[in-house]
Amino acid sequence: MTGIKTMGLYGNVERIMADLAAVGIADDAPLQVDDLVPFDQYHYHGAEAVDVAAAALGATTGQQVLDVGSGLGGPARYLADRTGATVTALELQPDLDAVARSLTQRCGLEPRVEHVNGNILDAELGDRLGAGRFDAMMSMLCILHIPDRPLLFERCAAALRGEGRVFVEDFYARGPFTAHEQDLLGHEVSCPYLPSLDAYRHDLEAAGFVHIVVEDMTEDWTWFVANRLEAFRDRRVELTRRYNQQTFDSLDRFYDAVSTLFAGGNLGGLRLTATRVT
Repeated sequence: MTGIKTMGLYGNVERIMADLAAVGIADDAPLQVDDLVPFDQYHYHGAEAVDVAAAALGATTGQQVLDVGSGLGGPARYLADRTGATVTALELQPDLDAVARSLTQRCGLEPRVEHVNGNILDAELGDRLGAGRFDAMMSMLCILHIPDRPLLFERCAAALRGEGRVFVEDFYARGPFTAHEQDLLGHEVSCPYLPSLDAYRHDLEAAGFVHIVVEDMTEDWTWFVANRLEAFRDRRVELTRRYNQQTFDSLDRFYDAVSTLFAGGNLGGLRLTATRVT
């Protein structure tokens, strides 16, 4: 837990309340999912990417979907709201989980979005979630924090039933990282290990996944993170006032690190789907 909190993205997670206040929404006011979409999606391209996930998974009313590394619950709430699926939002960090629960309650989505605070690698959590409970699983830029891929994918496969589908957005290694890049990955991105595409496929296949389809997102995400950093810095005065100097600076370091890594050419981005073997 200590390592992941070096990331600026995961500091002062209650800053979303300041974001809502900036658009005139009080801390205790009821919410609509669309009120939150500009602020509660930590991955790239926000709700647009969740739409892609929903289509890839065939998410619909009556299905059970597991969201691994659910953050503030944005993708889980959006998926439940748009598709009618029931989503279990699994988040490791207690502060993110607590804020996510509050936001889901304010949206009136508790019947269809269940929040679970825990580590997917823990055997006890697997018992709580229930083996073979889920029709589908998604994970939006979270797996990069988990170095034990064989165990992770084993747990994911165990949580799915039948020919359960997975949708993942993640990083991968395109080439050897420099010492500076390794430092940025470890300290600013909490990413201790990244596989090549071949190693990624191997670990999925070893866990019992087939029909693995990978879309390389590197070029798109390189553009996205560079523009995100520029737009963030253009709002320095406004956002420093909205949050505080420490929060702005920590987010700036994180956004700068990710932009630097993608610009270096050794960090890649992927979007993949796979199917569990029955």
